[in-house]
Amino acid sequence: MSGSAQLRHAPGWLLSVLLALAAASAQAAELPASVQAALEQAGLPATALGVVAFPLDEAARPGGRMHRTPALRWQADRSMAPSSAIKILSAVVALDRLGAASRGRTELLSEGPPDAEGRLAGPLYLRGGADAQLDWGALWLMLRQAREQGVREVPAGLVLDRTLFRPTRPDPALPPFDEYPESAYNMVPDALMLNGNLLGLSLSSDAQTVRGRLSPAWRGLQLDLSALAWSERPCADWELDFGRPLLLPAPEGQGWLLRLQGSFPRQCQQRQDMNLLDRQALVPLVVRSLWEELGGSLGPAVQEAATPVGAQLLAQHQDRPLGELLRGALKSSDNPLTRLVYLRLGASVARPGEETLAAAERAVRDWLAGQGLDAQGLVLENGSGLSRRERMRPELLAAVLARAARLPLAPELQSGLPLAGVDGTLRRRLKGSPAEGRARLKTGSLRDTVALAGYVPDRRGRTWVLVAFLNDEQAGRRGRPVLDALADWVARQ
Repeated sequence: MSGSAQLRHAPGWLLSVLLALAAASAQAAELPASVQAALEQAGLPATALGVVAFPLDEAARPGGRMHRTPALRWQADRSMAPSSAIKILSAVVALDRLGAASRGRTELLSEGPPDAEGRLAGPLYLRGGADAQLDWGALWLMLRQAREQGVREVPAGLVLDRTLFRPTRPDPALPPFDEYPESAYNMVPDALMLNGNLLGLSLSSDAQTVRGRLSPAWRGLQLDLSALAWSERPCADWELDFGRPLLLPAPEGQGWLLRLQGSFPRQCQQRQDMNLLDRQALVPLVVRSLWEELGGSLGPAVQEAATPVGAQLLAQHQDRPLGELLRGALKSSDNPLTRLVYLRLGASVARPGEETLAAAERAVRDWLAGQGLDAQGLVLENGSGLSRRERMRPELLAAVLARAARLPLAPELQSGLPLAGVDGTLRRRLKGSPAEGRARLKTGSLRDTVALAGYVPDRRGRTWVLVAFLNDEQAGRRGRPVLDALADWVARQ
């Protein structure tokens, strides 16, 4: 089929967007002067930038005529690293395929009721269902509900069911993304994520001594600081010398010893939620601690297995509806939460034996094809942008944004995008610009990549789609003013 025939057979909205992009290409052979100046000041080449910007309303008109409207297209067909801007694609597909009201859940089950003395004949099953908000309090309430149904003794121990995703534990096979695997943003989710697998760690020091504590202070887990040395770094850089902790059996044979490694500065105080303990140790430890506080007893056995068919539900917990969850994920650019939603999308379409990540990628590509969008140049890894591999063309993300604006999911998506100069990852940017308090844009940032993508109203109140990727080894340190100049330019049209 010829190019003109393809255009004649394209959906009306897609035809409008394609014509809009073509018009922009014809009109904007150069970058705006303010953007060129920002690039020069940052010492970054224009070849590192990919941009698409066009008015959403005019792109939607029959014929998509834009000959009177300034628009911008610069290296828009180049496949580039989008960093966290790719979260928009994951969010749009998840909202459209799963629904804004879909929810993850955690279930507590048994193979039968307790006997007259409160004893279960089989184990206690904790089944993960991609619940993004299973925290300490939610787990305590579930266990309390089981106790209120008469369950007291569980000699057969605990079974953890992570089988919603395949493989059940992807993290051991993945190389660290960077030198901070203990940081919250680096958590690799599975179907049973208790409190994001994070523990609170408080460290403080004077000139002679380091003191520390874990929060919560779970029974059966002791903190050992004996291996910590002194660091000569400033207090703010303490993580640069922080080593991966070791989990060891406690000397008295009861519980565990968490030995911190590396070094810590003098005269320093820090408190952070961190991935300090393997989830296979953390979940049983917390379940046992809470269960015993509630007056129950739990056998020592811990297994990883599927819950048998016909198991009886004792208690459950559900997270917030997907539309609300994604608002938090987009505003704060939450990598583990976005990855969990991406896996939830994969689990919803996975074929027998298919890995969940592969199924999620297939769901995204099928959605794009169903919308008539060309996925050329798209490389997916985990759907969050925390990746050295993920790639996307600016014009593809712009087309996704244009399409999403006309779908029922539009309010959920737009309310989740950070508001320039007000909240989320844009709260300190674009202050004093006409975009402040009006533009809704997803940010992205890695060492060699920065991005902005979303919707920017101009001075006449028209909403523009803006997508900008900047890929350069200095982009993370110098590139944000360039993207802010682009958003400011659009807002002044």
